[in-house]
Amino acid sequence: MPNYKTATSGEINYNGIVVKEISPTMKLNLRGKKREFFTNIGKNLNMLLPTEANTSTISDILTAIWLSPDEWMIVTNEVVKKDTNEYELNKILFNDISKINLGSVVDVTEQFVQLEIKGKNIYEIFSAGSPFNFNEFRDKKGSSVQTILNHIDVIVHNKGDQIVNLFVRRSFAEHLWCWINDSASRL
Repeated sequence: MPNYKTATSGEINYNGIVVKEISPTMKLNLRGKKREFFTNIGKNLNMLLPTEANTSTISDILTAIWLSPDEWMIVTNEVVKKDTNEYELNKILFNDISKINLGSVVDVTEQFVQLEIKGKNIYEIFSAGSPFNFNEFRDKKGSSVQTILNHIDVIVHNKGDQIVNLFVRRSFAEHLWCWINDSASRL
């Protein structure tokens, strides 16, 4: 059984901001451009990948986040209760995409930490540490952006209803967690 070590400590709860790590969730990075790539992905995921910049597609089971014109992150919507680091969807996509050179499928589950941030002052914290203008972003459910937050590369996904998923590389997660904790305490 894998040891899913959390990168954060507990939960942050200050001034209406609640932050917690969502773990474990499967995260896959997909890259491809060919028509057959999109056909195989649609068939296997039972959803279309978003093709418009800074958007996402959500199904009951998965979320596909646009990262670039030929790159997406696929994330499970629920915590994965597994006793292994191998995911069936990863195997299927690898066989249908990577093995036949239509694109690439890479498991980035352990590379990224997923934080869920709730509260009405989320964007005040983000604005204090990011050059990105979140004014329009906050009103568009499903929007996503890759930006810098306190000098750290992050992916931000707006789930709507004042809920945001933030993806950060594991090696920077604790530092970002401390910064968010400090920023939330000062609101």
